[in-house]
Amino acid sequence: MPVTTIGGQEVHVDDEGFLTEYDEWTEDLARELATNIGIADLNDDHWKVITFLRSDFKDQGETATLRRVSAVGGIPTKSLFQLFPKKPARKMSYVSGLPKPAGCI
Repeated sequence: MPVTTIGGQEVHVDDEGFLTEYDEWTEDLARELATNIGIADLNDDHWKVITFLRSDFKDQGETATLRRVSAVGGIPTKSLFQLFPKKPARKMSYVSGLPKPAGCI
């Protein structure tokens, strides 16, 4: 896997820039990743999504889909689109340091 430097930290990424090593992710890195995709500030609602995704990934072994985040995480789909505009599943998994969800293009 390629290694790149983001926010002064070397991390392993795939060909699309998604982190491949769960333990390399930090909250500071998340802020840097968010800035890279046009999200200037991560608020409490962003962190709720990120926390759910990381916890769910650790339990399930795969990145949750929008439907799962909404149904199990209790975060309305409309809110996900507001927090992570345009491709929310892709953006929220990227910021959370997780692989792109299955079926996500």
